[in-house]
Amino acid sequence: MRNNISRQNSWNPLNDKENFRKISSTLIAISIFLLLFFGLPDTFAHSARLMTAIVCFGVTLWALEPIPMGSTALLILIMMLLFKLADTEVVFSGFASPATHLVIGGMMIARAVNETTLIKRISYFILKKWGGKANGLLGSLILVQQLQAFFIPSTAVRSTLILPITSMIIETVGAKPGSNLRKLIMLGVAFGGNISGTAIMTAAVGNILTVELLYRFADIKITYFQWFLYTFPLWVVLIPSIWMLLLKLYPLPKEEQSFPMVKKEMELKLDNLGSMNKREWQCLITLLVIVGLWMSEPLHGMHPSIPALLGAAVMTLPGLGCAEWKNVVKINFNTILLLSVTLSMGYVLMDTGAVKIISTYLSVDWLLSMVKNPLFAAIFIIILAQIFHKMISNVSAAVVTLIPITISVASNAGVDPLGMAFTAGVTSLYGFMLVVETMPNLVVHSTGLIAQRDFLKPGFYATLVTMAGTTIIAATWWRFVGLI
Repeated sequence: MRNNISRQNSWNPLNDKENFRKISSTLIAISIFLLLFFGLPDTFAHSARLMTAIVCFGVTLWALEPIPMGSTALLILIMMLLFKLADTEVVFSGFASPATHLVIGGMMIARAVNETTLIKRISYFILKKWGGKANGLLGSLILVQQLQAFFIPSTAVRSTLILPITSMIIETVGAKPGSNLRKLIMLGVAFGGNISGTAIMTAAVGNILTVELLYRFADIKITYFQWFLYTFPLWVVLIPSIWMLLLKLYPLPKEEQSFPMVKKEMELKLDNLGSMNKREWQCLITLLVIVGLWMSEPLHGMHPSIPALLGAAVMTLPGLGCAEWKNVVKINFNTILLLSVTLSMGYVLMDTGAVKIISTYLSVDWLLSMVKNPLFAAIFIIILAQIFHKMISNVSAAVVTLIPITISVASNAGVDPLGMAFTAGVTSLYGFMLVVETMPNLVVHSTGLIAQRDFLKPGFYATLVTMAGTTIIAATWWRFVGLI
């Protein structure tokens, strides 16, 4: 008993350091709120000033994370309601958005897919075919997540699903801590996850937010097929580029370039799974139908949330489904809360006039003149979005803050906001240098197999690669298809 009390009362410097970080981070957020509320010029109406302060307060909490992200979202929601910054219907409108229900349906689909061995089978098959060589192993880890993107609309879930396989590979090949081989494998998962949301509209929350905000504030509708059309060339460029970059940065000695044991392990895993069973076939067929409905949206006009919810329901039906309802509904409400509140935050920012005022300050002559040139505008937005994302680690917060302002600046310049806003949304997906920038980074770092410092150098080069790739596609393909 005395030993227990002694342990509870013992001083732990790590706990004190963490508590200090949380308290200081909270105080910084409060200070920013007060500074903006009392320091913004009189051109900001009371509601616009208050909403701007709340957004910056929330963004700071999301960036420093002294409290969970979902808790910050709830706090922002309560503040918008208490201060009556908009009608209650507007504040809660994020929860009623089709985008929110698309994410809900997607998360349920991911749970249902995970109830089967389909994803494991696909992963084992790809690794069996190409995982015997170092370059093939890295390519397989990247490729698996790109295939998952068609069916699993969450970068975090995709990276989480492949991590057990990755850990098994590290153990099988004997990749030592700090070795180039271990870094190559783990960064392949993180960076592969980051680019996996590029071409599939439903594969990343940032994409869904971009589409929703464009429709809400600019009356521009982007279908699943259009998103794929615009971004597929960029996706095709980035996959081999990231693969070659990591192989170049982490050269391996000859004895670490061949892994026949990986191929044997994957063969054993596939043998243990046996032939595809009924549940896997039902899962695969349902997924193909859902993707087919998403791709054919221009023909039937259904919002992507409808096929997603329909697919989730079918996957739990007796005789047709591949999963049990009680397991499928165990989704992460934290993600739903975060998405819904960030959407509502964007709506209230616009309703209070804060976005219009901020965009007026940004609409200086040189900027308005520059954005009239579509390519210069794209380059400017690519750079701005990367800097903005570094400061605001949360992708949803970055997108929902940046895109309304981008749309408003484009309107002030008298140009079509589609190109600028779309560029901002796509660029915000890519975060490689800091662990907190994207969910794949966080998921990979949480394993303890790789440190933050290991992200910096490859992350810097990967950022340059994505910026260059986006610029090239903007100058060629996007001009050809009329996006910019």
